Amino acid sequence: MREKIRELTRDTAIYGISTIVGRFLGFLLVPFYTHFISPGAMGIYGNIYAYIAFLNIIYIYGMDAAFMKYSSLAAAEEKDRTFSSAYLAVVMTTLLMTALLFLLRSPFNALMEVPAGYGHLVYYVIFILLFDTLALIPFASLRLERRAKKFAFLKLGNILLNLGLNLLFFIQLRMGIESIFAANLIASAATFLVLLPEILPRLRQRIQEGLLRRMLRFGLPYLPASLASIMIQVIDRPIVLRLTDLATLGLYQTGHKLGIFMMLVVSMFQYAWQPFFLNNAREKNAREIFAKVMTLFVVAASLLWAVVSLFIDIAAAFEFAAGRSLIARQFLPGLVVVPIILLAYLFNGIYVNLWAGIYIEEKTKYFPLVTGAGALVNVAANLLLVPRLGIIGAALAVLASYVVMAVGLHHVAQKFYPVAYEYGKLARIMALVLLTGAAYYFRLFQGGVDLWQRFALLGAFLAALFAMRIVSRDDLKKLRALLPVRK
Repeated sequence: MREKIRELTRDTAIYGISTIVGRFLGFLLVPFYTHFISPGAMGIYGNIYAYIAFLNIIYIYGMDAAFMKYSSLAAAEEKDRTFSSAYLAVVMTTLLMTALLFLLRSPFNALMEVPAGYGHLVYYVIFILLFDTLALIPFASLRLERRAKKFAFLKLGNILLNLGLNLLFFIQLRMGIESIFAANLIASAATFLVLLPEILPRLRQRIQEGLLRRMLRFGLPYLPASLASIMIQVIDRPIVLRLTDLATLGLYQTGHKLGIFMMLVVSMFQYAWQPFFLNNAREKNAREIFAKVMTLFVVAASLLWAVVSLFIDIAAAFEFAAGRSLIARQFLPGLVVVPIILLAYLFNGIYVNLWAGIYIEEKTKYFPLVTGAGALVNVAANLLLVPRLGIIGAALAVLASYVVMAVGLHHVAQKFYPVAYEYGKLARIMALVLLTGAAYYFRLFQGGVDLWQRFALLGAFLAALFAMRIVSRDDLKKLRALLPVRK
């Protein structure tokens, strides 16, 4: 038992590190892009990739999850037939959708509101979707076979190749925004080619129709929930474009991307949290542990929020060479949304914390309802707030969606698996975050926030954590005492 848990933890760490490093390397491209493309071009990039994210979900339609379920249950001699049935079905539907998108490329460009002169980017989109989709089930197979190192090697190789090609195309070939799409396409195609030795030996000549029907019945219900989830992440881009312009969207895209600092923390926590709560669910004091973990997570995340929110624009404006700041100056106005986006991801972390009761009591059927509610709030809030507040309105819509998801999941989780969270402390932390944020934005819109004022706000924030009895020196000791010790 302990050896299996160690294996799970090791694999989780490998998957987690590859994902987190990949996201961080992707983040490094954002300041790089700001020095080579205009805010309008950044808007085109952000908007097109929002559509790619939607179409990624439609192209796979839950078949990766269905494959993992039925392959895990299949006998050894049936595993290749399961892989082949799922993969051939995805190949056929992907080729069909590729052909359809190719034929409808002009209406698709119009839907994405791609300006004249950039219509050719749709060809990159079509083939990026093709190669990315054809790699999904082979990657799922690697995960199922616990080949975590190869999975991580291929993922990181894809990202490093993409990063290197971006540098080549932007700096040497001067390809402008096309560099982003060309680098992505080549990296996706290369990854697919490297996976071919995994794919070809497992393919059979025909699909097992009965098995495919079962997989479709299992996988297709994932589609609405997955679309709702991705909608929360990217629907704001096309709405901002429709209600403002490409340059405004480019500023928003830049500011939104800098929320990665909180997203990385939530991702790292998520990889550790799920095996932790599943492994400790049977402990007598499990609920007490979960409550304390929630408090400590929110405290740590709020500290990160305060530091990044108060100093991100100063760091971004730092000149590493004459006239060269980390993020090009024309993009700096977009950083006004960073504190709000960071807070949105903090609430996403609270949402992840609340998974415990839902998984333990096997009530995962409520996830689509909660996610769907968050998506609806996101769309409605964007339509309401963007015309009045611009990109700040879009950021507030993201925050509203994650708040609704956290509150909704809390309601469901407490119904089936009550946990006595430290609501007093959590409320005081949120009040402190809101007060600090209000003071920061008040000074910002009154003419700017001096460096000493930023340090004063941070000092007040830290002092209040102790003065309001949110944090004490004994908290970590208490958590350690709560953890069961096996001798």
